[in-house]
Amino acid sequence: MKTLSTITKASFQHILMGIILTTLVVSFTGCGSDIQFPIKVGENPESITKGFNDNYYVTVMNGNEEGDAELVEMSKDGTLKVFAKGFNQPKGIAYVGGHLYFSDVTRVWKVDKDGNTQVFADKEDFPEDVLYLNDVSVDGEGKGIYVVDMGATIYMRDENNNLWPLDSEQAMLVPELGRIYHIDLDGNVTIAQDTSPLLLNPNGVGIDNDGNMMVGEFFKGNFLVTRNGQLTPLKGQFRGADAVEQDSKGNYYVSSWQQGKVWKIDGKTEDSTVLIEGLESAADFYLEEDKGRLLLPDMKTGLVHSVDIN
Repeated sequence: MKTLSTITKASFQHILMGIILTTLVVSFTGCGSDIQFPIKVGENPESITKGFNDNYYVTVMNGNEEGDAELVEMSKDGTLKVFAKGFNQPKGIAYVGGHLYFSDVTRVWKVDKDGNTQVFADKEDFPEDVLYLNDVSVDGEGKGIYVVDMGATIYMRDENNNLWPLDSEQAMLVPELGRIYHIDLDGNVTIAQDTSPLLLNPNGVGIDNDGNMMVGEFFKGNFLVTRNGQLTPLKGQFRGADAVEQDSKGNYYVSSWQQGKVWKIDGKTEDSTVLIEGLESAADFYLEEDKGRLLLPDMKTGLVHSVDIN
């Protein structure tokens, strides 16, 4: 019995050591294959999404030269390459139906798995004049995309590039020209949300767990949700609102490009908590809930950050 006990104990220790070593190897391998954030992706990155082969794709505006902007692919180990180029100011990006779609001032591009590009919707395809297309998101059924027109952005700021105070005379002069369009996968464009006093300069758009539209209003700073057919502000103000999203637990997320912050908003109480601040320009993030993070471009620094959502 003593001999059997000794063998059993030794075997158990051997098995336990094997399990520990295996766990360490798997953990080390997993860490080594993941991207080390923050990561520099180019000059003026705006939006990020996951696309072909689970790689990430970032719209990078670069300078102000016509055609100098790029779509950059970031592999799962952080390797970067230019996937497509020849754009002006690419903004929001989404992946649906086996293609990437992103906005570019007054048009929307479509990109296939080989990096081939085509204009999916041009200025004349929209039912109203478009001024400044920004965020793009997949609709609730995967049958198309929503695209935001921010409207007349030239009225939002003073000579120092700060947003006018909401109680100022200048704020009263900002016109109601912001809209949200739906484009189906055949390229048919319709108005999903028309102009509204709550929607002077919309930026972010998304769909919540109930299929309702979420909007981040840049100038006024409202996080809007369509409830019973009406745009309704959540509690709080997030001036410079950019990306909006909701996780499976009902929590909302919103970034502020102007303030360099990201908030997490309780879906029931609507109380907000700052997840990250001190960035130069928190742009259009991608919610990767299975990894407990937001992937967030800081446009002015050219970095993509990983923000813990827990």
